[in-house]
This record gives sequence, structure tokens and C-alpha cells, in this order.
Amino acid sequence: MTFYKYQHIEKIGTIETEGIEKGMCYIFPKLDGTNGSIWKNGDFIRTGSRNKELGIDSDNAGFSKWVSEQECFNNFFDKFPGLRLYGEWLVPHTLKTYRDDAWRKFYVFDVMDQDRYLTYEEYTPLLDESGIEYIPAMCKVKNPTQEKLFELIDKNTFLIKDGQGSGEGIVIKNYDYKNRFGRVTWAKLVKNEFKDKLSINKKFGTPEVKCKFEIEQKIIDKFVTMHLIEKEYSKIVNESGWSSKFIPKLIGVVFYCLVKEEMWNILQEFKKPVIDFKKLNGLCTEKIKELKPEIF
Repeated sequence: MTFYKYQHIEKIGTIETEGIEKGMCYIFPKLDGTNGSIWKNGDFIRTGSRNKELGIDSDNAGFSKWVSEQECFNNFFDKFPGLRLYGEWLVPHTLKTYRDDAWRKFYVFDVMDQDRYLTYEEYTPLLDESGIEYIPAMCKVKNPTQEKLFELIDKNTFLIKDGQGSGEGIVIKNYDYKNRFGRVTWAKLVKNEFKDKLSINKKFGTPEVKCKFEIEQKIIDKFVTMHLIEKEYSKIVNESGWSSKFIPKLIGVVFYCLVKEEMWNILQEFKKPVIDFKKLNGLCTEKIKELKPEIF
């Protein structure tokens, strides 16, 4: 088997996840680490990040080296060589309130058999047998309402230190669901993004925008959140530390995420608008300066 990129988990309430709440839904804690995958190719166990295969000399915050030292994965793939593990390699990003003993461990959140995701009931006994850690389901809910999902956000205390609040958010999986495009898709509800939508930016107020660029400003206000900026900032810090020379990289990667991960949602949300991308890029930069002024 070769590297196979994990699917993008879509925001709930978008066209990509429309109807996912209809049926039996499994609610999982969302961890704030970095995506990793493990599989067997011939006689060797391979590892990957979100976008590429890894190796000892091309690692992801020490993930590949750590996997090579864990006997549990050898035991697992000796029994199930055709399966692929996806999970979260927990290294510091935005959220710093995880327990001290939780860091630098791999927590499986999906197991794939060729092109099919195993259900929670299918894969957990296999992982338990080999002593592999995984993200436990918080609950199963049939036809959950928005109110129920919002309520569950604050109940995600998986691996969080006592008295330090809740985790990053929740992931909603419906194993019988395919979206209108025929794709298996999971949904996410992230705490900070949810609060951003409910709150008014009191410090800066509502920005005044010229009518000509109204749509670009609306896109930035809705999709460039503090959560997105902090997540990409933390990735850079973890990889290289921080100095002002990385400001252009942060600006570039935030804009890249906006276009790559959200453009389809933007087109649906605003009815396929005409977008001035040069202006959109400029407003994105202004938003980063507004929300994270201490780095400039």
C-alpha cells in the first residue's frame, strides 16, 4: 500500500455536510494536534502526515521515529496488514491545556479497509487487542439537533487537565451518510469558530467597507477566524520557532487555507459571487493584523 491522504473534515452546516445529522450519529472529541497515518507496505510500517509520506529523515514533529519504537503497531499489522490507521499525533498547537501525560502520543480516530471506513464498533476491538490508543466516542445520538451538538462542545474534556475547560470541539460521524456528491464526509463543530459567529467584535467594531469590495469583506469576516490564524501560527512555531521573518509565511498559508479549504463553501454561501482575489488577499492580511497584532 502507498500513502493515501485523509479526507478533509467539513464544517457542519455547509453543503458538504448537509443532512449528516439525519440518522445515528457518533460524536467524538476533536483533538488539536497534527494529522498522521500508519500502514504496512510489504515488510515495512510506513507513516504519513496530512499531505505526504514520512520517514526518519523527513518526519513530522518526531511522529515517524515514535511509531518505529512502538511494538503495538507491529502486533496490529501482523494481524491486519490490509488496514490503515488515521489519527492525531498530539503535539502542541493552539490548545495547551492537555494533560502532561497526553502529549507525543498517537490517538486513532479512523481505520480504513481499502476504500471503506470501518465503523466504531468494528475497529475498537481490533485496537484494544493490540493496545493502540484511540479517541473514544462521547456518545451516540439519533437525529441530533443543533442545540444538542452545541451542548456537547463543552462536554469534550478528553485528555484536558482538570478545571481547564473543554477541548477544541467535536466531530460528527454518520457511518450511513454520503453527501449529495456521493462522498463519505464527517462534520466538525469547533468551539472557537462557533463562539466567533455568536459574538460581536467589540474591540474593533464592524469594519466599514466600500460597496465595491463588500463581498470580499463578508468572506473574510465569516471564514478567516482567530482559530484558523492561531492554528497555522502554532504549526509554524512548532516547526521553526517564531521571528518576524515568518510573517509572510503565515499570511500566505492562511490565505492558502481560505482558498483551498473554504472556496466551495464560499461559492455556495454567497451564490457564486464575482471575487476580486487581489482585494481578498489584502483583506485577509488586514484581518490577521487585526486579530494577532502582537506579532507585527
